[in-house]
Amino acid sequence: MPPDDGKFGVGHMTQHSNKKVEVVCPGCGARLMIDTALGKVIYHTPPPRHAKAPDIDHAAQLLEKERARREALFKQSTEEEKIKSQLLERKFEEALKQRKDEPVGPPLRDIDLD
Repeated sequence: MPPDDGKFGVGHMTQHSNKKVEVVCPGCGARLMIDTALGKVIYHTPPPRHAKAPDIDHAAQLLEKERARREALFKQSTEEEKIKSQLLERKFEEALKQRKDEPVGPPLRDIDLD
């Protein structure tokens, strides 16, 4: 292997070798032209854009599904609120029954709890 001249990190290539390599990005499809002597990109072509017209019917279907989902969630939450009020009322009635059977004593003060 020839000694490294320190200029570009590669000793066997000269400044006169102008070999170019074109590389295509597998992810996006962009094209890069690379100068092998310099090891740098000299030209870049952006990836092609896939101009697709928006599908209005599909968007309308998605909006309709989202509306139906929101409506179902709203109905469910209103039913839960109705049940919640009934549950609290029953708990109150049960606590009232329990207290009716207990003897009435003096009220507790904060100082009595120490």
